Amino acid sequence: MGAGPPPADGDRARAGRSVRPAAVVLLTSLVAAGCAVGPKYVRPTAPVPPVFKEAVAGQRPEDWKPAQPADVFPRGPWWEVFGDPELSALEAQVDVANQDVARAEATYRVARALARGTRADLFPTLTGGASVTLSHGASRNTGGVITGQSTTGHTTIYQIPFDLSWEADVFGRIRRNVEASVAQAQASAADLEAARLSLHAELATDWFILQGLDAQKRLLDEAIESYERALQLNRNRHEQGIVSGVDVAQAETQLETTRVDATDLGIQRAQLEHAIAVLTGRPPAELTIPPTPIQATPPTIPALLPSALLERRPDIASAERHVAAANAQVGVATAGFFPRLLLSASGGLQSTMLGSLFSVPSRFWSIGPSLVQTLFAGGRRRAALDQARASYDVTVAGYRQSALGAFQEVEDALAAQRILGVEAEQEAVAVAAADRLVTIARNRYRGGITTYLEVVTAETATLNNHRTAVELLVRRMTTSVALVKALGGGWEETALPARADVLARAPAQVSPSASKR
Repeated sequence: MGAGPPPADGDRARAGRSVRPAAVVLLTSLVAAGCAVGPKYVRPTAPVPPVFKEAVAGQRPEDWKPAQPADVFPRGPWWEVFGDPELSALEAQVDVANQDVARAEATYRVARALARGTRADLFPTLTGGASVTLSHGASRNTGGVITGQSTTGHTTIYQIPFDLSWEADVFGRIRRNVEASVAQAQASAADLEAARLSLHAELATDWFILQGLDAQKRLLDEAIESYERALQLNRNRHEQGIVSGVDVAQAETQLETTRVDATDLGIQRAQLEHAIAVLTGRPPAELTIPPTPIQATPPTIPALLPSALLERRPDIASAERHVAAANAQVGVATAGFFPRLLLSASGGLQSTMLGSLFSVPSRFWSIGPSLVQTLFAGGRRRAALDQARASYDVTVAGYRQSALGAFQEVEDALAAQRILGVEAEQEAVAVAAADRLVTIARNRYRGGITTYLEVVTAETATLNNHRTAVELLVRRMTTSVALVKALGGGWEETALPARADVLARAPAQVSPSASKR
């Protein structure tokens, strides 16, 4: 740190005037002429169909008109399309209380901090310190800094050194690293949005299934009341000798079997209630949902063009950002074949007398650039480049697979939506026929034309058809949720934080996508 004697004031001034401009011009020219080596990023292509097959099923393709984003979701959180205030109240708690969301948000903040730390490599590093050294032996001392006259004895040296180091990023190694870190942070932001979308969809799905169980419980409770009356009627008729014990046994079997079915629903309902509590950030013991039989109507959710889907799915956006990061890492590996230009400077104050430490003769400094190049590494740099290129290929395949998976999810949901709609119409006819059948069977039994077995059979068929109708409604509602999720829930790629937002010191909040619309 400058152990030699400093130059005289005049020499130092002349050296400063000659070296500093030359150094500044040289470094400025090198940095200005520098380029970031490696491939320029181009978003990879993905196999995209012109339209969704299931969206045009049953109609001519030329008559199919894709929806615009504003047509798909309401102005607000996407779950409001179902028109259920209780569901909306629960969904609002996911963003503020769910711990998976909190973890994903913290992961995004970690990625931002890493990106800012990587960017710091673009700037000089300045260190400073202070030291006192006591030595014994021959020294050269004039009472200020160490000079040419020899003395013996104890010597105390006071130093306040400063060191400056900087790498001129001539070939873009650091810039490519920053590019990769920013892309990784943006991928983390997309992962946060994907987590929010998935958790909101999971809550809506659990909610509709729970409501379906409540509707089935109501059907079973009504049937139990009817079967209790029928059992009492059969017992009375048996006591009067009108019917045999077989009718009583059949009525009792029907009643108890239905009670078992009603009781069994409580297991799944309790599990769903517990799951909803955890999704909203609460212990299961703190949430009790009163019975709310489903009365919803499946909303109409038209599909977008497949090409638009690539920009409206946060998981696809995350995969694309990983591709960008991997591309930048190829540039980092390529830069390893080029030399690194380093600038080091040191200076400070040094004296054997504390009182003269801050005087002009106590100052010292040195500056000098260096060029560092790896001459032989046993193939390590080539292996690093091959690894980076292979990692890029991995992310490209992952991006394309994410796109294909997204198309499949939309097609699956559209097919289920269409087929379940047809099933619901058919089941409505079956329910009406079963209701007529049970009326006829009861009248025939009261008239003594048939046994109670015919009534049991008709009532069982009616109950099963009503329960099937409820199950179909639940499946249509959960399919609507799945379709909303498959379409991205109204999220748009423009909601990703920009580079400046990622690198900003102030916390870059990634708000729920629903609030951005």
